[in-house]
Formats: sequence, structure tokens, C-alpha cells
Amino acid sequence: MDFGLKGKVALITGGTHGIGRSIALSLAREGCRVVVCSSTLPRVQNMEKELHDKGAEALVMQADLMNANEVNKVFEAVIEKWKTIHILVNNVGGGGRWGKAIVEETEGRVWEEVYEKNVGVAMKFTMKAIPFMRQQQWGRVITITSILGRESGGRPWFCMAKAAQTSMTKALAKMDYLAKEGITFNSVAPGAIMIPDTGWAKMKNENPKGYEDFIQHELPLGRLGTPEEVANVVTFLCSQQASLVNGASIPVDGGQSRSML
Repeated sequence: MDFGLKGKVALITGGTHGIGRSIALSLAREGCRVVVCSSTLPRVQNMEKELHDKGAEALVMQADLMNANEVNKVFEAVIEKWKTIHILVNNVGGGGRWGKAIVEETEGRVWEEVYEKNVGVAMKFTMKAIPFMRQQQWGRVITITSILGRESGGRPWFCMAKAAQTSMTKALAKMDYLAKEGITFNSVAPGAIMIPDTGWAKMKNENPKGYEDFIQHELPLGRLGTPEEVANVVTFLCSQQASLVNGASIPVDGGQSRSML
């Protein structure tokens, strides 16, 4: 199936590792001009080589997106190189394992930093992208949230931030002037995804029994998901074929979540 993405400019925030990396590679395979950014230089260098080795048109940058000036720098580089943006994937986020299990012992700055990393960064990039999408009468904004933004569970600062991302995305989708100009806004809510050097990989090594118990009791498929499985859904949402999908929050979790919505 031709997704109609050849030549589209796609910016994936935090696109050098895990889900973001898989999304960038998937969109590159569809012929997108791909922009990724990360604060970690070795990952930036590795991703730049990987994309170029695959023959993709790519711009790979090191940037700390918690810094508003760095956000501006990334976006300005995209516009300077390709003059516009068609697809924005708000992938930067995290904080689900930050803080302490005893919530009142967690400093307020953790709540603030998790909110800014998830909601603030996504808001900044989205507001910068919308004028270009309006000008060309087409755009796709996909925000990577979490099933913990759709139902209870997890640490409250993370759930709060992910719920806010989901709410922001839905509210933007309801702006009729944007929908009529061919711009859609959707969120993708992963469940437990196995990503190297992250919490699940650490749990598997340090607490194998707890890890296996979690899989047995919480995951109907009997396994964690993969970043590629999330990327497949995101790529479809970016496509011409997904033109009627707007304002959705799509779980990609193998049946893990309990929410009926």
C-alpha cells in the first residue's frame, strides 16, 4: 500500500532511540525527509549514520528540548532546510519511573519537569508546526502518550502529564478550522514496550521473577510490545489513508489496558 508520504517532511522529537527511532526509520522507508533530535550525542551520531546508510534524506541534530532556545533551533533548522513541515511526531517524554513510590516524598520539581518534558515540549513544537501545515492545507500531528494517560495506574506526575497530552491532542482535533484545512491530531498510547537500556530491560535483568509475573498477569499476548509495532500505527496515522482519523487516542498494548475507551 502506498501511504502517499514520499517527499513529506517529518520531524520526530527524541527520534534516536526506542519508539522514536523506529518511527523515524519507518517514515524514512516511506520516502519521508526525516528530522530527528536528541540530547545524547552518541545516539545522534549513530542515528545519522543509520539513516544515511539507508539512503534517507535526513537531518539529525543534538538538542536539549527542555530548553526553549534549543526547541527554536531545531525548528528553524527544519524550515531553513526544507521550508516547511508536514508531519510532527511528539515523541519526547518519559518520567514514569521518576520520583519515589511514596508520592509525598517526591519533590515538586519532579512533577514540573515531567509535565514540561511531555506536555510543554509537545505544545511548543505543535504551535510552531501548525502555521506551516495551514499554509499547505495538510498536516499530521501524532503525540506519543501512554495507556497510563487513559486509565489509572502508575506514578501520578506521569499519568497527569500523559492525560494532559491526550486532552491537548483531542482539543486540537476539535478545532474545526484546522480540521477543514486537512490537519489531523491523534495520540498513540503504548503499553509495556521492550526498549534496550530502559526500565523494562532493567527489571528483566534485576528482578526476573517480578518481570515474568507481570507478563503472566498483565499482558494477554504473553510478551511486551516492540517499538516497531508502535511505529507501524504511527506511520498509518501519518498517511493519506488515515484522513478520517482525527482526535483518536489509540492504545498499542496487546490488550494490556483495561479501559473500554
